[in-house]
Amino acid sequence: MKLLLTSAGFENPKVGKKFLEVVGKPAHEIKIIFIPTAATTEGEKYYVRKCEEELLGVDVKKQNIKVLNLDHSISHSEVANSDVIYVCGGNTFHLLDRVRKTGFDRVIKQFLEEDKVYVGVSAGSILMGPNIEIAKLGDKDICGMTDFIGLGYVGAAISPHYNEKERKKVEEFKKKADYLVLPLTDNQALLIIGNKKEIIE
Repeated sequence: MKLLLTSAGFENPKVGKKFLEVVGKPAHEIKIIFIPTAATTEGEKYYVRKCEEELLGVDVKKQNIKVLNLDHSISHSEVANSDVIYVCGGNTFHLLDRVRKTGFDRVIKQFLEEDKVYVGVSAGSILMGPNIEIAKLGDKDICGMTDFIGLGYVGAAISPHYNEKERKKVEEFKKKADYLVLPLTDNQALLIIGNKKEIIE
């Protein structure tokens, strides 16, 4: 299993560098499935464009970035020829809802079993934890969700965009949660390869 869970994509160039290392191919050969589905507002869509620019900035070729919207039933064949699934930020509740309804959760599972790489940004990182309720600190639950169980690839709920201002809210949340919470600043990312975990900063 190879996961690179970021708070803010490759804002820290070290995260972009580590991404290339983990994929282990020349940048111009890397094929990416790019999921912008979480972005529902203009503000969120701005960050999706920023993520794409960051991928081009580490020399991934534009023609090798295939945008896949979770607006239909997704089959494994749609991601089979790619090296990376890259899930952008936005509204975490909307993202989890679409992942479940399109069967993309099964597609991710098979993709990871093939030893390929999953990159998450903000909502895309929260998705991989045991529970997405931490997203309520920054997102509106626009789906009226009652089941907040995440995909469970990480034992801790990622709390992205962490800073001094967020500290109190996150500490309060930690007291109520029955799972670990891992705050990540916009300068940090969590890299998981098999059983090994490392914070990139």
